[in-house]
Amino acid sequence: MHLPDGEPRFGPWRARRIDDVLRHLFACPHPTRTAPLLLAVDGRSGSGKTTVAGRILARVPGAAVVHTDDVAWYHAMFDWSALMSEGVLAPLRRGEAVAFRPPPWDARGRPGAVSVPAGCPLVVVEGVGIGRRDLAAFFDALVWVQTDRALAWARGLARDGGDPAQEAFWHEWEAEEQPFLAADRPWERADVVVDGAPRLPHDPATEMVVAEHPA
Repeated sequence: MHLPDGEPRFGPWRARRIDDVLRHLFACPHPTRTAPLLLAVDGRSGSGKTTVAGRILARVPGAAVVHTDDVAWYHAMFDWSALMSEGVLAPLRRGEAVAFRPPPWDARGRPGAVSVPAGCPLVVVEGVGIGRRDLAAFFDALVWVQTDRALAWARGLARDGGDPAQEAFWHEWEAEEQPFLAADRPWERADVVVDGAPRLPHDPATEMVVAEHPA
């Protein structure tokens, strides 16, 4: 497994029930916080974060998801921490509903909003960099999704179309992603690490392949 930026190889891997993983993550909730629980799902581009987030959401009735790509849209690849904290995370921590339109949405006429209804038991926020150090205080737990870099790259290119323009964008993205992750090292703060390309037998609907300690 090729892992750049000083990321360690995690393991040994084992299949665990998603419900048990969630119970482990939220066994000791913050004593002064009210709902919703906030879970960050981080990992490299193409690692499988959206899939992991979707499987978690399917196990928690009423849960919601926020994608960093929506907050960062036409703003910046990684310099979106203030938008995320002020527009999404701080209101959720106050127990408020979220209906946030980042400035580029207005400037470019994008309809809708980044929305989370009031009363959600769990909000999963997924995207590269959401486990960053300067947002850690907002979250109750952090999942890091680990995947071989070459596999993640190929999977992401195939997902996005794989044409020359998209490949050029991926090179631009990686030129920012690698130094950001190398400096911030979010995997060191992860409460659990999930295999984003698992080979162990498991039931994807009810289980994830996880490793809680570096090898």
